[in-house]
Amino acid sequence: MRPEMNVTFADISLTRQGTLAVLVTEGAALRGVASDLDAKLGGALKRAMRAANFSGKSGTVLELVGPQGVSASRVLLAGLGKSGDLSAAGLEKAGGELAGRVAKAKETSLSIVLDGISAPKMPAADAAAHVALGAKLRSYRFDKYKTKKKDDDKKGEIKSLAVLTRAPAEARKQFAPLAKVAEGMFLTRDLVNEPANILHPGEFTKRAKALSKLGVKVEVLGEAQMKKLGMGSLLGVGHGSEHESQLIVMRWSGGKPGEKPVAFVGKGVCFDTGGISMKPAAGMEDMKGDMGGAACVTGLMHALAARKAKANVVGVIGVVENMPDGKAQRPGDIVTSMSGQTIEVINTDAEGRLVLADALWYTQNRFKPKFMIDLATLTGAIMIALGKEYAGLFSNDDKLSKQLAEAGEAEGEKVWRMPMAEAYDKMIESRFADMKNVGGRDGGSITAAQFLQRFVNKVPWAHLDIAGTAMASPQTATNQSWGSGWGVRILNRLVADHYER
Repeated sequence: MRPEMNVTFADISLTRQGTLAVLVTEGAALRGVASDLDAKLGGALKRAMRAANFSGKSGTVLELVGPQGVSASRVLLAGLGKSGDLSAAGLEKAGGELAGRVAKAKETSLSIVLDGISAPKMPAADAAAHVALGAKLRSYRFDKYKTKKKDDDKKGEIKSLAVLTRAPAEARKQFAPLAKVAEGMFLTRDLVNEPANILHPGEFTKRAKALSKLGVKVEVLGEAQMKKLGMGSLLGVGHGSEHESQLIVMRWSGGKPGEKPVAFVGKGVCFDTGGISMKPAAGMEDMKGDMGGAACVTGLMHALAARKAKANVVGVIGVVENMPDGKAQRPGDIVTSMSGQTIEVINTDAEGRLVLADALWYTQNRFKPKFMIDLATLTGAIMIALGKEYAGLFSNDDKLSKQLAEAGEAEGEKVWRMPMAEAYDKMIESRFADMKNVGGRDGGSITAAQFLQRFVNKVPWAHLDIAGTAMASPQTATNQSWGSGWGVRILNRLVADHYER
């Protein structure tokens, strides 16, 4: 089990032990609590500020080690920049940077003081909650397989975080749902970080079933059941694996009885060798993360259930392993999807869309959702287009696209809408079947989305290509993990803002 950071909220006090950090805005560095602290330190803060030319600019930190006059072993002033520029993202960044700095110093206790700190249109209690969220997200570590941990490494974990504010009760209330979202992100990170010899389809299924403890109804379809349903597209991907493919259905019923659900569908390729169309050896180890879409859907369902979201939500993930074997499907094979449409498999390394084709059709056919959003580490082409800063957004619905873009901006998980058109759709026409699974080198992420669109009918739908954001994405103040947990926040925000009663 990962050691948990204990997060508390309390009234402002300067008698804390461990590290005491005071957040200040630019030009107001020695007002309020900071001024009181300077008095206790005999003017040491003012002298240090003058010597370091510290004014409270964003990202700057002034540190006093072993100060006299207070119980704290070290005192920090952390700059937030101009008060008019403050945002939830900036406050989370500050919390994450402080947590990282203090952990590196081998401190186990951190107290962060917020006195009069609030962002535009954000009450002080909300500001405190977001600082705590940033610190909590930064605390994530995935080192369960390191058997020779140094004592110094063990010491570099913050065990207790106290956020000190003049509204601790309200801050505690605001933080509660954010903490549940963090739990969902940690679950997503865990799943993506796990090696494929541990997290095969059967193990993934066990972890998804654990959501039943939160009230999520979990149903698992094995290969025999999927074969009866005609899921030849999904099943073909796993033919070469020793591990049985699974379709996992997770349902959270927090909305009005009988109301149509919203639906999220994830690609869960636990390991992708490319199949017969084998990938190059260099970097293939990263393909343990090719189930990032399914991991996100699972983490999202955890977050929604844990915070008791007032919405009906369905999560469907196709969990498979793409391996080369005498039974593996070949380039040129033709499979029949659950929709009845036939697919010529030109490249067995374009397998994620084959998994999603049947998962999407099953979801829209069975649950008649208000919308479907699928997530997949689908194409390298999306990283050529957008790098690792944005996920690619493809959609048949302007309203849903706008909602996703706004949620992404608010939560720091940005999306960029890409084009879809009939000309791209023609690129996946096949001489021998209804379609082929690749459309050539040009526009690869777009033709993949055109392929998926053939399995959604008229349901409002969006496809998020998260190949650049789910794994090996840039490390930030709130994430130092290889698996980022990307997607949980944007989708939780989407549900909270538009689809809860």
